[in-house]
Amino acid sequence: MQQTRKIELWVGSFVLAGICAILVMIFQVADVKGFGSDDTYTLNAEFDNIGSLKVRSPVKVGGVVIGRVTQIGLNSESLLPVVSMAINSQYNQFSETSSVKILTSGLIGEQYIGLTPGFVFDDEQMLVDGDFIEDTKSAMILEDLIGQVLYSVGGNSENE
Repeated sequence: MQQTRKIELWVGSFVLAGICAILVMIFQVADVKGFGSDDTYTLNAEFDNIGSLKVRSPVKVGGVVIGRVTQIGLNSESLLPVVSMAINSQYNQFSETSSVKILTSGLIGEQYIGLTPGFVFDDEQMLVDGDFIEDTKSAMILEDLIGQVLYSVGGNSENE
């Protein structure tokens, strides 16, 4: 009886440790930093096409994550997608000449926003909370590229 109780406690401990390990892995994969709100400011950008960009996608500068996509909406006047990004406030030195583009990790990986810092001139203003980044480049859609290649190859073969 005593031996059975000991084995049950050991099995229970291992099951509990396994559940904790799985939870830690889930939080690592989901890149959850914490439940509190960090000190951030919002930048917005309007794109022609956002591809498969999602809320919580990273915003990177040179591969370093500086923020996350917080909201994706549609401009009611221009009918173009508008992306809102929460940028960590320690990175507040982006000028108005900065640009953003939607990039893909690998060939068919997740999409993220790449922010390229602009030049800082004497009369240049820095981006602040709520500003729009004017210089944007939309996502490259793999299906569109394949279609263009097939169209160009098909067009060339007919002329020969």
